[in-house]
Amino acid sequence: MTQPLRKIRLFLDSNVITGGIIAPWGLDKATLSLCATKVCKLVLAVAVRDEVDENLLLRAARLPSPYGDRLMEEYGRLLSLTDPEMVPRPKEYLVNSSRLLIRQAADVPVLLSAVASRPDWLLTHNTKHFTKAVAHRASLRIATPAEFFRALSTLFR
Repeated sequence: MTQPLRKIRLFLDSNVITGGIIAPWGLDKATLSLCATKVCKLVLAVAVRDEVDENLLLRAARLPSPYGDRLMEEYGRLLSLTDPEMVPRPKEYLVNSSRLLIRQAADVPVLLSAVASRPDWLLTHNTKHFTKAVAHRASLRIATPAEFFRALSTLFR
């Protein structure tokens, strides 16, 4: 009897989640679809969720009422469908002591959450801050959604 395949655990940065919800199509949306269909497991940090909440609420407030309401409903539906593995916010003393891990202070809680959860991939568009050096220091596989899908495609060759 064959063993079931283990789901790929994807830690998504807020820009991937937000992009996937807002964009009509694209790799961000495809990534969320992999998680919504349970092909992959969404690993969601509280720090990331809070940032997505804030960004979407601001965006929804600028839209006419039915569109803003629908945006927030779609986000809620995504969370329901993905049933994410939640990662708590790191303790403040850890954030302060880990400040040198990554250039942008706001990214420290995100990076520490990823380190704590040990995902298969951390997907982000923020390659200016989540660099190869950061990936090496944190022992994480960090990529853009495009890089992830290119790597995933090699499994089917």
